[in-house]
Amino acid sequence: MKVTKILGIALLLCAAIMPSTTQAQLYKSTYFNVDWQFNAPLCTDFANVPSGWGMNFEGGTYIASKLAVGLYGSFHTNNKYIEPQVLQLSPSSHLYTDQIQSIFQIPFGALLKYRFIEDSMFEPYVTAKLGTNFIRMSSSNNVMDFYTESWGFNVQPEVGVSIFPSSSNRTGIHLALYYSYSTNQNQCLTYNLNGLSNIGFNLGITF
Repeated sequence: MKVTKILGIALLLCAAIMPSTTQAQLYKSTYFNVDWQFNAPLCTDFANVPSGWGMNFEGGTYIASKLAVGLYGSFHTNNKYIEPQVLQLSPSSHLYTDQIQSIFQIPFGALLKYRFIEDSMFEPYVTAKLGTNFIRMSSSNNVMDFYTESWGFNVQPEVGVSIFPSSSNRTGIHLALYYSYSTNQNQCLTYNLNGLSNIGFNLGITF
């Protein structure tokens, strides 16, 4: 079901932006990336299993030959199964249960991109992304679902490359490595999240 939802969202977004592809090719000042995302949370024991349940979308306009401004947005889910254990919820209450821990993230905002080479088959670049992040932190079992939601400040430095079949064909492959940090504060059962760091990569198409 999750795979179907992710693919459905990707197809809808591609369909929505494909009419602009011709203009993007005619006016090389515009670019779009649609990526599959692999993500790994850092510095937390909660749902800290790397996963590929995510996608990344971004687009921008070059205000100079090598400098672009734009918008970004992505979503990702990390899950982890915990064997049955006793959780002390308070001095007088305990809970014995197994868990499926989950962290769901939706970071989005503005970006500043600098490409080192222009109008080439290989265009390496660096990007600084700045915005907000919505995080839903949850723990589920057979009968209950505990969760908390928060908003936080998000920053993402990124390094990547766009690869085109030729310098004149602006539809190609996009690959990027990123680090993400958000200031979100969450508490779920006995677990506390005081900021969240992630590392990962995006792989997809650019046009």
